[in-house]
Amino acid sequence: MDKLHLITVFVSVVDTNSFAGAARKLNISPPAVTRAINELERQLGLALLTRTTRIVRVTDAGARYVVDCRRILSEIADADDSVTGMHAAARGRLTITAPVLFGNLFVTSIITEYLNHYPEVSASCFFLDRVVNMLDEGVDVAIRIGELPDSSMQAIRVGQVRRVICASPSYLKQYGMPQSAEDLQQHTIISSSGVSSALDRQWQLMQAGEIFSVKVRARLTTTTNDSAITAAVSGFGLTRLLSYQVEEHIRSGQLQEVLSHLEPTPLPVHVVHHEGRNGSQRVRAFIDLAVARLRSNPAIE
Repeated sequence: MDKLHLITVFVSVVDTNSFAGAARKLNISPPAVTRAINELERQLGLALLTRTTRIVRVTDAGARYVVDCRRILSEIADADDSVTGMHAAARGRLTITAPVLFGNLFVTSIITEYLNHYPEVSASCFFLDRVVNMLDEGVDVAIRIGELPDSSMQAIRVGQVRRVICASPSYLKQYGMPQSAEDLQQHTIISSSGVSSALDRQWQLMQAGEIFSVKVRARLTTTTNDSAITAAVSGFGLTRLLSYQVEEHIRSGQLQEVLSHLEPTPLPVHVVHHEGRNGSQRVRAFIDLAVARLRSNPAIE
């Protein structure tokens, strides 16, 4: 059987979680789906799916393989669009990644606006507080905060965000306003980290153009920025977050910045992609919209 047909069937089974669903989606018979999966597994020499009478599950190998298959099918669709003169028609699936809170606050509205404008496109969003490998995980566009490593990716700068220390007015009234880095040792610290649960943290600050680190000991450590914000707003202690994450709370007076004179250099925000000049309209149209919307957003300075 044709390898492209085999992987198309495999992706359809994964997408629908059933052989019958894949058959309906592709307008072929269920036995034809079974034959295709059996042939693909025979060629690869391993199991891609485990199936019972009721459930189809992807094996670990299958989960890795389907990412590459999706990318291959997407690239073929883009090539077909280009060579047949349909390059201007945005269609297919777009995959975007961004940090969790950034995605919720800013990217979701951009995606829905884009999808409303391009009805033949569907989208998948990976909002994760980790750096996603765009090629390995089949991601078209990423919103990245921080300095970028050298890579073959294309990057468009759309703004910057600051690292701010803040607390509620009620906390500062009770425990006082810190005036120096040393004062942090006397305050209750709230730390958010999705990577480590260690109590000791290094906060980088800047004075007279020089970066220095201050070790702080967190009384409360949480894996989400939202929960750190909630704790700070409640008056529990000081926390350190990115400016866009607490902009609304600072503007409303729920939180107040402290030690702003020791704030380090802002972090750049980029829209990152691996499309070249002749990239698909599906991706280029989203990049154009995202760049315009993010650059006009006052929270990203």
